[in-house]
Amino acid sequence: MTPGACYTEAMENVREKYRKLTLLLIEKNKTVSTMESCTAGQIASLLTDTEGSSAVFKGAYIPYSNQVKVHLGIHADTIEKYGVYSVQTSEAMAAKCREFFRTDLGIGITGSFGNADPCNPDSVPGEVYFSINTAEGSSSYHYSVPRQESRLDYKLYIAGIVADKLLEMIK
Repeated sequence: MTPGACYTEAMENVREKYRKLTLLLIEKNKTVSTMESCTAGQIASLLTDTEGSSAVFKGAYIPYSNQVKVHLGIHADTIEKYGVYSVQTSEAMAAKCREFFRTDLGIGITGSFGNADPCNPDSVPGEVYFSINTAEGSSSYHYSVPRQESRLDYKLYIAGIVADKLLEMIK
């Protein structure tokens, strides 16, 4: 299989998950928002690829730096105590975006892909943390993403896992 074919297959697989997810959100009348760091808006983009997504997707933040996370309401002491790459930071991100956009589901994701982040000593390449916040609380996850060919492949890999967790949660 050529590299382009692998990319297309992976992309189409993840896009199909998000098509199903968005249609399920519409069917269940559940709204969603995201605060994405390492995925840089990839999840928001995939959620909005399906017609009718404006009924359920309310918005996203892409705080790539620690300073912007703090500006958006993530407590600096959370980042200092637990690290920017932590369950606690992803939980705070998920809760804050759900609160701001007034959605049923808030998704917060942080992590490091490929190389270590020179701005954060707690960076471990491939380690990703994400949380899904609802009125009932947060479900939080930690994944070690295997080495990927590109940054987009890293984003698609973890976006697929997030979609799986959301599909399980909303059914």
